[in-house]
Amino acid sequence: MSLANHLEELQRKHGDIERELDMAMNHPSVDGLEIATLKRRKLAIKDEIVKLKAEATTH
Repeated sequence: MSLANHLEELQRKHGDIERELDMAMNHPSVDGLEIATLKRRKLAIKDEIVKLKAEATTH
């Protein structure tokens, strides 16, 4: 998988988690642990995106 394709896939996943997080936060039966888990997953993907972009600009 090329770097560009990998970044696209990560950005798509980030957007999917963002939408899932928005729905969870607006649903009263979702517990705080699930929201925290989604936030951690979203942050991990964002960190990976930033890391890959930084590596791409240094190579």
